[in-house]
Formats: sequence, C-alpha cells, structure tokens
Amino acid sequence: MADQSRKDMIATIVASFAARPDATPDAIVDLYNKLMEDAGEAPVPAASSAAPALPLERAVTEDKVYCLCCGRGFKMLKRHLGAEHGLTEAEYRTMFSLPADFPLVAPSYSRKKASHAKQAGFGKYDRAVQKQDSDESMS
Repeated sequence: MADQSRKDMIATIVASFAARPDATPDAIVDLYNKLMEDAGEAPVPAASSAAPALPLERAVTEDKVYCLCCGRGFKMLKRHLGAEHGLTEAEYRTMFSLPADFPLVAPSYSRKKASHAKQAGFGKYDRAVQKQDSDESMS
C-alpha cells in the first residue's frame, strides 16, 4: 500500500511539472526516472524509446480507446493501465508524449455517463442560492 501512495505522489509531482509551459517531454521523463530511482523503483523507458502499438490516429474510435502499450481496446483505460502495465494516466501520457486533452475514455461512453449524471441532477447545485438560504436562517 505504501508503494502505491509513493507512486501516486511521484505521479502528482511529475504531472505538476509537466503542466509547466517550459517542460519538455525529455525533462518530464528525466524527472520521473530520477524520482523513481530515489524511491528504489525501476524507471520507465524514455519517451523517445516507447513505440506505440498502433498509430495515434487509430487509438480512439467512437466506442473504444486502444492502449498504446498493447493495442487492446477498452471503454476506459485507467484500470487497465494500472493493472496490466503498472502505469498511472500521467505516466502513460508522458511515455507516449500525449497531450493532456488526449482521451483515455471512449467518446460514446463519456457522453453516456455525462447524460446519466445530468439526469440524476448532478451539476445543478447553485452555491449562491444555498448561501442566501443559510444566511436567512441565521438571522
């Protein structure tokens, strides 16, 4: 359990660094590898050496998103990446130099989940109205 929280912390640090406009893919991988070595873990190969299993243009279809490590298709990749490849989403994006907005969930599945959330009433909470109600009840 401690190993997983350490990996999560390293992934958070690397993701924060990767969000900087001056961060290059090589610098991101170097930082990740340095942190992993300091934690006693095996580093991942450099981004330039990771060859995707299929072209990026074919990695996302309407109903599936394909893993660039092994080429298998899923509705969402997060669980697969962790269970099969030991990667977080940030590590996966870094490994293949993917942009932050590259989808890791199939578009149709994402729309379906968003539709269900809207039907359930999620996202309709208005903090301004709630604050006024509590202010009036305190008076």
